[in-house]
Amino acid sequence: MQLQPGWKTYWRTPGDSGVPPRFDFSKSDNVEAVTVLWPAPVKFDDGAGGHSMGYHDQVVLPLRIVAKNADKPVLLRAEINYAVCEKICIPVETTAELPFTSVASTEDSALFAALDTVPKPASIGDPNPLTIRDVKRDGKSSIVVDVVSPGAGPVDLFVEGPTPDWSLPVPKPLDHGPVGVKRFSFELDGVPPGTNPEGAALKFTLVGGDRAFEFNVNLE
Repeated sequence: MQLQPGWKTYWRTPGDSGVPPRFDFSKSDNVEAVTVLWPAPVKFDDGAGGHSMGYHDQVVLPLRIVAKNADKPVLLRAEINYAVCEKICIPVETTAELPFTSVASTEDSALFAALDTVPKPASIGDPNPLTIRDVKRDGKSSIVVDVVSPGAGPVDLFVEGPTPDWSLPVPKPLDHGPVGVKRFSFELDGVPPGTNPEGAALKFTLVGGDRAFEFNVNLE
């Protein structure tokens, strides 16, 4: 996606506003599964007191494609719905068709560069310079997340629920916390009605500088 200056598009979880891209690959030939790999997003002020997450300028979303039969050619057909936004959002519907007859591509360098920006899997307490040290409950509905990071540069933390109908708020940095720790907090708002959040699988995306990591945590 190549965007004009001042325009943006959205991550898989758009935040307080915005439209997440949706992909339908069901009309493809000889395709078992397609996984969209999402580069780490940036956080935007949505102009209404909240935040949205997405991309500006340019974004490449790599696809990991599994063929039903590796000895036969693959024809990928995609129906794509997304939005581009400046002051207002414009919905876009498009289709794409791409045959794969070999694994070589003139776009390999762009794909490798995009893959470098996809958050790497990590676990709580990993000895990386940028990591989540701890996730804990603070009362019944507040979650506190402690992050360690190299230097004093900006760090962003995003959280997603186990299904798209969860709409958790963007964790906010707190002014107080242990020495050497950046502490974030968010409320368990946006949980689907009638859902018990106990034990729910949350996904945290931690972004700092040119590094990004993804953590899967079961809520205690």
